[in-house]
Amino acid sequence: MSSSRPTWILGISAYYHDSAACLLKDGEIVAAAQEERFTRKKGDSAFPTQAVQFCLKRGGIEPAQLDYVAFYDKPLLKFERILETYLSIAPRGLRQFLKAGPLWIKEKLYTERDLRKSLGGFEGPVLFAEHHESHAASAFYPSPFDEAAVLTIDGVGEWATASIGVGRGNSLNLIRELNWPDSLGLLYSAFTYYTGFKVNSGEYKVMGLAPYGTPKYVDLIYKELVDLREDGSFRLNQKYFNYLGGLTMTNEAFNKLFGGPPRVPESKLTQKEMDLARSVQVVCEEIMLRMAKTAHRLTGLDRLCLAGGVALNCVGNGRLLREGPFSEIWVQPAAGDAGGALGVAQLVWYRYLDKPRVVAEPLQDETPEPVMSSYVPSMDVGSNGGGAGVAVSAAPSRTAVKPRVRHRPDAMRGAYLGPDYSPEEIETYLRRVGAPYRRLDRQELLREVAALLGQEKVIGWFNGRMEFGPRALGARSILGDPRSPAMQAQMNLKIKFRESFRPFAPSVLRERVNDYFEMDCDSPYMLLVAPVKEERQIPMTDEQQRLWGIDQLNVRRSDIPAITHIDYSARVQTVDRNTSPEYYDLIHEFEQQTGCAVLVNTSFNVRGEPIVCTPHDAYQCFMRTHIDHLVLWPFLLDKTSQPEWKETEDWRTQFQLD
Repeated sequence: MSSSRPTWILGISAYYHDSAACLLKDGEIVAAAQEERFTRKKGDSAFPTQAVQFCLKRGGIEPAQLDYVAFYDKPLLKFERILETYLSIAPRGLRQFLKAGPLWIKEKLYTERDLRKSLGGFEGPVLFAEHHESHAASAFYPSPFDEAAVLTIDGVGEWATASIGVGRGNSLNLIRELNWPDSLGLLYSAFTYYTGFKVNSGEYKVMGLAPYGTPKYVDLIYKELVDLREDGSFRLNQKYFNYLGGLTMTNEAFNKLFGGPPRVPESKLTQKEMDLARSVQVVCEEIMLRMAKTAHRLTGLDRLCLAGGVALNCVGNGRLLREGPFSEIWVQPAAGDAGGALGVAQLVWYRYLDKPRVVAEPLQDETPEPVMSSYVPSMDVGSNGGGAGVAVSAAPSRTAVKPRVRHRPDAMRGAYLGPDYSPEEIETYLRRVGAPYRRLDRQELLREVAALLGQEKVIGWFNGRMEFGPRALGARSILGDPRSPAMQAQMNLKIKFRESFRPFAPSVLRERVNDYFEMDCDSPYMLLVAPVKEERQIPMTDEQQRLWGIDQLNVRRSDIPAITHIDYSARVQTVDRNTSPEYYDLIHEFEQQTGCAVLVNTSFNVRGEPIVCTPHDAYQCFMRTHIDHLVLWPFLLDKTSQPEWKETEDWRTQFQLD
């Protein structure tokens, strides 16, 4: 291989759920995207054909120019686990084996053949890594830490369901694993299934439902389901589960233990489901904390990196930060299987090719430290220079300036790694569909959108490169005013078409986060939950405290009620101007107009659909919902000016962008 040209590495995850592709150029992330965003099939598990095409187009290369292609797990090892599981429980599980076996034999055991076929012209090496190695690499290598402990937790890879590792420089080694069938991810998914939500996507709902319940089933879970050890390892009592050889997560013994069959999906939620959600969340957090303490003890390191599907449990992450032994944590924004595509590509660069790793220096604030025990007068002298114009207030005297870490840049570029569209492409589309619009200059657009938000209008915000991972981070977002008590219900029911109990997240200027929330660290990927500052909270009245379950929903809890969950918490996204200049400046403009440095931020989609990718996806969502205005940067659209929306079967081809 000639050293005069760059090294191109394509990472791929596929065939389970949330397929994705990632392209590296000399170790730097060029592009990454999930297949669902292009096919519009939520959680699409097929080979990521369109995501690969996007990545290669973004890099300006053809498949033949790739140096390496890497796959995020080892199919033969996974098949070994599946086959051994079926043999160990035979003849139970025959139905599932007959369903899954032919698929494995026909497709999944021939992954390399299919990769080469899909990448016509590629003749280089195809490499494979173990599932949890890919997760661990996605957690450590893009992180802002030169060395860190690594913790990965999910459902299952080949055999591992959780792992602890050590990352230093360009080296990464896993030192401990928890193996199948004992899995925190599958325990949580079992309760997701039992409470009537969809496994692999409804876990967010269980987490959001938990604060409405009481942890009344925790003791029963520990007594019957989970034998938890001090180091965070555990055994699951398979008497109550059906995932080894059945087509469901739980069985009749589980039903009997918890007093009835699973909730029918879409049926009314009862206090039972809320209590179950709270109980499994408490257990999940306890196991995460114990695993983190073990990682700290084994590695002796002060920083922690997280990945795997359970790392998307931002409530648990918040507890790790507040109560765990680590001073800092960093969570991969695409912590689920999609992030495996990124992780395996980086394993090729750093481990296989042994390339050096350079971590960016943290940005510093020059923050004066006050001496709280000594005060001096601070005087505002009037124009006459005399005593009549003097106002005296107590102000802390200052010592020498002490630098403080403001922001730790990572290698994820804010997770803005997907497609973007030029103003010319967007305008061409708008003209094709006959959509009235106004093109505004940058500052005028920011001022007008901030003013609309201040009037409690709901804004669809489409700007720049699409995010990689399950969170909308200000590129494909729906925005609202957090001060509005009605905003949460309005956005849930009229726009997202989802359950009213689900909370929304705040986006806050990084330097203002501690003015609103009990945290003072980066949370750029909306993966940490923190309490709202006590002085912003509104205490409940005696009558409100007697409310139970979902009746607590409409109680105003703070001066930013639209993003304050019923337990006074919020899933925080900090916004830094270095990674998201337009979004940062919008929030800043909103603060200038209203005094509030926070916006409601939820993903730009409706229930059951992936986050929007193209201008057409955004316009369609805008027209199908009660979103008031749409920003397709630099264009602003008003719902009241739009023509009647008509669905067409062939819209994806009719409005294909050139």
